[in-house]
Amino acid sequence: MMMRIMVVNSGLAERQGFGAGALSRGASASASGCGDRVRRARNPSGFYRRHAKRWADLALAILMILPVTAVVAIIAALVALDGGRPFYVQPRVGLRGRIFPMFKIRTMVPDAEAALERHLESDPAARAEWAHHQKLRNDPRVTRLGQFLRRSSLDELPQFYNVLRGDMALVGPRPFMPSQQAYYGGSEYYALRPGITGFWQTSVRNEASFVQRAAYDRSYYHALSPMTDLRTIWRTLRVVMRGTGS
Repeated sequence: MMMRIMVVNSGLAERQGFGAGALSRGASASASGCGDRVRRARNPSGFYRRHAKRWADLALAILMILPVTAVVAIIAALVALDGGRPFYVQPRVGLRGRIFPMFKIRTMVPDAEAALERHLESDPAARAEWAHHQKLRNDPRVTRLGQFLRRSSLDELPQFYNVLRGDMALVGPRPFMPSQQAYYGGSEYYALRPGITGFWQTSVRNEASFVQRAAYDRSYYHALSPMTDLRTIWRTLRVVMRGTGS
C-alpha cells in the first residue's frame, strides 16, 4: 500500500486522461501549495521577455504546424497499432502557477502506473533510482516504439499545440507536475511559460537528478535572451539528430 501511495503521488506515470476537476477549479497551482511562490514571481522585464518571445513562439509554431501535424498523424497511427490510445494528457504547472493540460504521444504500456508500482516493489535499485531522478534509465513501461520516440524526442511534438494555445513556449523551464512543486524553490519558474525544450534537455538529459534539472530551469530565467533561445533550439536539434533524448 505504501508503494502504491508513493507511485500515485509521484504523478509521473503516463495517464490516459486528465482530471477534469483540476481544470475546472480555475487551473491554479496555488491550491496545491505553491501560491506564495506564484505571488512572489515578478513579471519578466525587457521587451523580449514580455512580448517578442511570445510573438516569435507563435510565428514559429504556426509555420511548423502543418508538417508537425503530418508527422504526428503518422506516429499516432503506429502507436495505435501497438495497442491503446496514441495520445495522453498530463496536468503541468505553467505561467503564474496555472495548471494546464500538456499533450504528448504515448510511449508507455496502457497500464503504466501499475507496471511501475510492480517494478519498484521488486527492484530496490530501480526504487533508489526513481527516488533520486524521478525517472528510470531502463524503464519497463516504455514500449519498443516508445523508446525510439523518446530518443528522437518525437513524443514531444504535440506540445506545439500547447505553444499555440499559449500554455508553453518553444524554449523555457521544464514543465513539472503539481506533485513535484516541492523540488522547485524560488519564484522564477512561475514568471515564464514552460518550454518544449530548455537548458537541462540540451545539457544533461538522463544524467541529472530531478533537483539538478530544476536548478537548470531556474538558471534559464536569468539567462533568457533571443540568443539564448536560438542557441538552445540549435542544441536541441543536435540532440535530436544524435538520438540522445530521455
